[in-house]
Amino acid sequence: MEGSTTQKQLNVVQFVLSISLALFVFLWSLDLMTSTFQVIGNETVIKVLSVTSNPFISLFIGLFITAVIQSSSTSTSLIVAIVASGGMALENAVPMIMGANMGTTLTSTIVSLTYITDNKEFKNAIATGVMHDFFNIMTVIILFPLEYYYHVLSKLSILVASIFNQSPNLNPTGQESRFGLFDYINGFLIDSVAYKAILVILACISLFASIKIISKIISKRMIGGSDDRFQEVFFNKRLKSFGLGTMLTAGIQSSSITTSIIVPLGATGKIHLGKIFPYIVGANIGTTITALIAAFNKSEAALSIALVHFLFNLIGTLIFLFIPYLNKLPILYSRKFGLMTAQYRVIGFFYILFVFFILPLALIFLNRL
Repeated sequence: MEGSTTQKQLNVVQFVLSISLALFVFLWSLDLMTSTFQVIGNETVIKVLSVTSNPFISLFIGLFITAVIQSSSTSTSLIVAIVASGGMALENAVPMIMGANMGTTLTSTIVSLTYITDNKEFKNAIATGVMHDFFNIMTVIILFPLEYYYHVLSKLSILVASIFNQSPNLNPTGQESRFGLFDYINGFLIDSVAYKAILVILACISLFASIKIISKIISKRMIGGSDDRFQEVFFNKRLKSFGLGTMLTAGIQSSSITTSIIVPLGATGKIHLGKIFPYIVGANIGTTITALIAAFNKSEAALSIALVHFLFNLIGTLIFLFIPYLNKLPILYSRKFGLMTAQYRVIGFFYILFVFFILPLALIFLNRL
C-alpha cells in the first residue's frame, strides 16, 4: 500500500515536472518568436498585415498567419503591437482578430485526421475537431457584417477601454520595457545570431514540439484508468465543462492545445459532443484572458484590440451556448460533417487545404493584382 502511494506521488511529480518544462519551452518559444519578429519584422509585419484595408482580405490574412504559426496568442500579440504603435487602425485589425480565431482551430482538425484508420473513431474525431472551426465560423458570419457596416466590435471595445481610463504611458513604439528570464535568454540569442530567420525557425520547432508534448502528456493523463471520475465531475454539466475549458486554456495559454487534447475523448466516445462543445467554447474565452490582462499595462489602443478578441468570443459564447436552437447548430453540423468525411476521406484533407490555405492565399494574391 505504501509502495503504491509512493509510486502515485512519483507519477504526480513526474507529470508536474514534464508539464512545467514543456510549458516553459512553449512560452519561451512564443516569446522568442514575438521578440524576433519585433526586431526584424516591425516594418515587414506592418507591410504584410497592412497590404490592404479590405476587411475581407484582412480576415483571411489573420486566418492564414495563425494557421501557419498555430498560435492565436502570437498572431494577436503581433496585431496588438502594430495597432499600439500606430501602424494600423483598430477597424482594420478587427477582421484579422476574427481570422486569428478561425486559424487557431487548425490543430484540433489535424489531430482528428490521425484517427483515419478506424471508421467509427474517425467520424467522432472529425466531428470533435471541426466543432471548434464551426463555432468560430458561425460567430464570424454573425459578427463580421455587424463590424463591416456598423463597427460594433470596434466601438464597443473602445467604449470599454475608455472606462478603464488608460493613459499612453508607453514608449513611442507602444511596447513595454523588456524584463524577465525570457528577455535575458532571447536578448542574448537575438544579439548573438546574425541571421534572425534561424531564430524564427528555432522558435517554430520549439513551439510545435512543446505543443505535441503537452498534448500527449495531458491526453494520456485524461484518458487513463482513473479518468472516469474526472469526466463525471467536469463534463456532467455545461457550465462545469465551460469552466474547465476556460481555466485550462487560461493556464496553458493555448486553445490549440486544450481543444486538441479533447479530440481523443470525443473519438473514443467517452464524452458526448454535446458535453464537449461547452468545453471548446470555454477554451475560446480562456485564450483571450492572458492577452487581455497583459494589455492593461499597455496603451488604450492595445487594450481595445485585446478587448475585441475577448468580446468576439464572449458574444459568440452568449449566442451559441445559451440561445435555444442556435446552441445546437455547431454540434449538428459537426456531426454531419463527421459522417460525410467518414464516408469520403478526401473531404477532410480538402477542407483543411481549402479553408486554411488555398482560399486565404488566393484572395490575398488576387487582391495584389
